[in-house]
Amino acid sequence: MNNTIDELQYLHIQTNQSSIKIALQGAHIFDFKVQGKKSLLYLSKTARFEKGFPIRGGVPICWPWFGPHSHDTCLPNHGFARISLWEHVKTEVLSEDKTKITLRLNSSNKTLSLWPFEFSLSYEIYISDILELHLISKNTGDKDFVFSQALHTYLNIDDISTTKLKGLENTNFYNKVDDTYNNIQEGPVSFKEEVDRVYEGVHNTLKIQNIKVETLGSNTVVIWNPGKELTQKMPDLSSYTDMLCIESASTLKDEITLKSGQTHRLTSIITQE
Repeated sequence: MNNTIDELQYLHIQTNQSSIKIALQGAHIFDFKVQGKKSLLYLSKTARFEKGFPIRGGVPICWPWFGPHSHDTCLPNHGFARISLWEHVKTEVLSEDKTKITLRLNSSNKTLSLWPFEFSLSYEIYISDILELHLISKNTGDKDFVFSQALHTYLNIDDISTTKLKGLENTNFYNKVDDTYNNIQEGPVSFKEEVDRVYEGVHNTLKIQNIKVETLGSNTVVIWNPGKELTQKMPDLSSYTDMLCIESASTLKDEITLKSGQTHRLTSIITQE
């Protein structure tokens, strides 16, 4: 069913196990809830549901670049996919317990003016008592292209000050806060201040409180919590103490090159125990 919040249309799909809300702008999941459990995803109380603005929270799609554009900072931060209007292709009931929602974004004159390559993006979302996300990129043109991406998932947590993220022990990371490379994670990740890190060579399932995150199709995970000082500069972020981003990503050395006709699948599987 299509609904509207402020300026944006969204899908609201309910099953006997869970419910999900997906804005058509950005194919942006902004709520997912399993029956009997609290919402899996964090959504800022001051998030903007406006055309041309990303929603703060949920699962933004960063594509075809992650962070600022490499040589033109006037282009949209984190790419254009998260502020583009996607097509709802279909919703399929696969079983009593599992439903699949498919959305699509194709290259157009507008996207070609921002990024000169032809593509097709498909987003396959499976809902049950698990949230399973597949972002499928296809090169539909005759030129090779290189892209970076992320499923920029905001998780709803209890208290960042007592949170310990497990699964990244002894992993190399780039620390964006102080712009240093080749750091090594010692023990679980804790959060006493701003954390913005790109972990490389990640193959483990990550665990935080009662949530597990598994990434496939990528070796890179981004971990972000803005901390108090940065949050005060972000009017669309209402708090930092009850959120943590664990992002399945392809960035830095993990950027993807696609030749004509090739596809790539990035997967994130999120489970609440």
